[in-house]
Amino acid sequence: MKTPSSLEELIEALRCLPGIGPKSAQRIAYHLLQRDHAGALRLSAGLARAVERIRHCEKCNTFTEEAVCELCRSSRRNAALLCVVETPGDLLMMEQAQCYDGMYFVLMGRLSPLDGIGPREIHLDRLLKRAQDGIVREVVLATNFTVEGEATAHYVGELLRERGLRVTRIARGLPVGGELEHVDSGTLARAVLERREA
Repeated sequence: MKTPSSLEELIEALRCLPGIGPKSAQRIAYHLLQRDHAGALRLSAGLARAVERIRHCEKCNTFTEEAVCELCRSSRRNAALLCVVETPGDLLMMEQAQCYDGMYFVLMGRLSPLDGIGPREIHLDRLLKRAQDGIVREVVLATNFTVEGEATAHYVGELLRERGLRVTRIARGLPVGGELEHVDSGTLARAVLERREA
């Protein structure tokens, strides 16, 4: 029996999601059609609405429905501090930690030459323009501690230092509540090297 073309199209569309292979896409499609028509309609409408309304903030490049996002419009933020993160999810985590009151720039990725992601794809031209606005005094690099994240932080840091900006990097260390015996040696070594006065 041949699968209906609209079902094949749905399964193929679901495969664009990260971590979703052909079998998972098929299971999701069958679930939505068999057991959750209302959920399928909500998903469809929500996705269509988001694609239509969401855009990038003109200042920080995160997702927003406005030309300039709420954080960038806030007068309570320290405009002299600019934190560079990889994704809107990273920005959200920084905000939830309530440890930073400056502004942001979201790269929407990280340098990864093997994947064809270079400076243009992560909006470095916009970052440089934002960082050199005459207000920013320090750029905090908060990219992930992966090979690509470290390479991105190094590259961005060098570009910004060449332009006379102060550049700092978030520290690595032990997680709160973590026990030494369960921490990997790289994290432990970095925590010891980056120790400070107690």
